[in-house]
Amino acid sequence: MSEELLLGVNEWVIAVVLLVLLLLAAEVGFRLGCKRRLKLNEAVITQVATISGAIIGLLALLLAFTFAMSLSRNDLRKDLVVEESNAIGTLYLRAGLLPEPERSEIRKLLRQYVDDRLDFYWAGADENKLEQVNERTTQLQNRLWELVPSVLQKDDRTVTAALFVDSLNTVISFHSKRFEAMENRVPQGIFFLLFAVALMAALAVGYGSGIGKNRDRLPTVMLCVIVVLVIAVIMDLDRPRRGIIRVSQDSMVRLRDALSKDAS
Repeated sequence: MSEELLLGVNEWVIAVVLLVLLLLAAEVGFRLGCKRRLKLNEAVITQVATISGAIIGLLALLLAFTFAMSLSRNDLRKDLVVEESNAIGTLYLRAGLLPEPERSEIRKLLRQYVDDRLDFYWAGADENKLEQVNERTTQLQNRLWELVPSVLQKDDRTVTAALFVDSLNTVISFHSKRFEAMENRVPQGIFFLLFAVALMAALAVGYGSGIGKNRDRLPTVMLCVIVVLVIAVIMDLDRPRRGIIRVSQDSMVRLRDALSKDAS
C-alpha cells in the first residue's frame, strides 16, 4: 500500500467519509442488536455494555497516543524554525568580524538565504516549487563555502575564522533537519488502526443500543462526530505543508526584517 495513499487525500474529505462510515456502523450494530434482543438475558447485556466500554476506552487511548505523536512532531518543527533563525542571525553577526569584501558578500548571501528558507515553507505541497527552493538553497550554501578559503587566507585570527565556520556548519545542517522534520509523519498504519477501532466502537455502541429497550441517536452521533474531529485534527497536525494548522514562521520573518533594515 502506497505511503501517499492517505497523504494525497484532503483530511476533511477523509473525515466526512469516516463520519458516514461510523454512522452506518452504528446503524448496522443497532439493527443486529434489535434482532438478538429477545435471545439475550440481562447477564449478556451487561457483558456487552462492558465490552463496548472497553472498546471505547481503547479508542480513547489510541487517539490520545496518536495526538501526542503528531503534536510532538509539530512542536519539533516549530523549534527548528526558531533555532534555524537564531543560527542564521548568529552567523550574520559573526560575518561582521570578517574582512571586506567577503563580509558584505556573505551578509548579502545570508539575506537571500533567509528568503529561501521562508520560501521553503511557503512552497507548501507544490513539489516543483519545493525542488526549485532546494536548488537555490544548495547553490547559496555552496557559494558561502566557496568564500571560506578566501576568508581564511585574509584573516589570520584563528578564533574568528573557527567561529564563523562553526556557525556556517550549523546553519547548513538545519536545511536537512527541517526537511526531515517535515517528512517525519505518523505512520499510515496507525491511522488505519484508528479507523478500524473507531468503526468497531461505533458498531459496539449501536449493538448495545439495539439490545436495550430504547435508543437515543443524539449521543451516538455526538460520539461519532467527536471521534472524527479528533482524527481530523491529528491528520491536520501531521500535514505541515497542506493542513490548516501551520508552523509559525514569525521568528524567520522577524530575522528577514531585521537583516533588511541592517542592509539599508
